[in-house]
Amino acid sequence: MKKVIVLVCSIIILASCNNSDEKFEWSKDRVGVLTKEHMVAQLDSLYSNDSIVRPTAQSEYESASGIIEIYEKGGAHLLTLTPYTPDDPSSKIEYVQIRDGRFKTEKGITFNSTFKEINAAYKISSVDLLIEDAQVRVDEQSFYFTINQSNLPESIRFDPSITLDKNMIPDNATPEYVFVSW
Repeated sequence: MKKVIVLVCSIIILASCNNSDEKFEWSKDRVGVLTKEHMVAQLDSLYSNDSIVRPTAQSEYESASGIIEIYEKGGAHLLTLTPYTPDDPSSKIEYVQIRDGRFKTEKGITFNSTFKEINAAYKISSVDLLIEDAQVRVDEQSFYFTINQSNLPESIRFDPSITLDKNMIPDNATPEYVFVSW
């Protein structure tokens, strides 16, 4: 009988450990408990233990932005979600901005990873120079991240005609923003 109790307790402990890890796993089809198939109307049940901040219009002449923020009860900003259609509960999520360094891909990449680590783990499909950032895409994983131009060599920062290559990004540059695009 003691062996059965120990076995049941072990299974419960392992299952609870697995679920906490799952909360911060990130892949091309899932970020934590959120999948690309979930609708805005399901967020309350998905994040029942967290805080959801929904957009509100500031005046009768403004419309709400549609951006939804997810916070842990303790205050940590986990995710920022952008639905395909604002104000539509049946809309799916188009973009997920990862805001917390605990989210991790199967290859160990987090919000705090360096460009060198990301480049070693995944094939970079494109690098585009934007107004203030370099946008680096990893299409096979449906995510991209931005690196602030202040992290780029000075010769690149002020030349909008330059074609940016991944080899021009310093190894120690870290993402300013990380997005999963569905």
